[in-house]
Amino acid sequence: MSQSSALGRLRQKVRRIHEILLTTYGEPRWTKLDGISELVATILSQNTNDGNRDLAYARLRARFPTWEAVRDADVSAVIEAIRPAGLANQKGPRIQNALRRITEQRGELSLDFLADMPLDEARAWLLSINGVGMKTASIILLFCYGKPAFPVDTHVHRVTGRLGLRPPTMSADQTHVHMEALCPPGAHGALHLNLIRLGREMCRARAPLCEQCPLRRLCPYPKMSGEGTATR
Repeated sequence: MSQSSALGRLRQKVRRIHEILLTTYGEPRWTKLDGISELVATILSQNTNDGNRDLAYARLRARFPTWEAVRDADVSAVIEAIRPAGLANQKGPRIQNALRRITEQRGELSLDFLADMPLDEARAWLLSINGVGMKTASIILLFCYGKPAFPVDTHVHRVTGRLGLRPPTMSADQTHVHMEALCPPGAHGALHLNLIRLGREMCRARAPLCEQCPLRRLCPYPKMSGEGTATR
């Protein structure tokens, strides 16, 4: 099979997966933030759960009226505000350094200029900020500026591997661009969020519920792993 034929088959499979997940879970909704707010929220989300992230974000916004105030605050005050998110001693300086870098480069605290840049150029600009990786950049570009980026977290990386949508040795960072090329136009946000939900509820790291999974007929993992009769 030629490379173009294989890519076409994968795109068809991804489209079918997207359709099944929409039928199963519906069209997901999300709160749209401005780019700076999403940047801070995504840094807070690293290595913690959504509840801790949301609490830390709310505390930070209550403590400081503007992002400029966060940028210019004593780092100890920022660390104390975001402590519920964990790793506050790392995340506090990381947030402030990112805000300072944006101000130095753009003269203001805004990422809205990214809306007018091509995806690859916008991603490269964000990745130039220390502490911003592929996932953070992709989340900002997709959910804030409607770019066809495809964020890959641990759930998406696991699920795409089990579904055979990517090579087994492909890293999470490589999977971002790989899935961008496979995703149906306009489906990036919905498919990303529904794959996360599938990974949390069905395609879990341990004891996946393969028999209950809506994608079981499209997935090679149960036969390869012996999980086909798993009901745990």
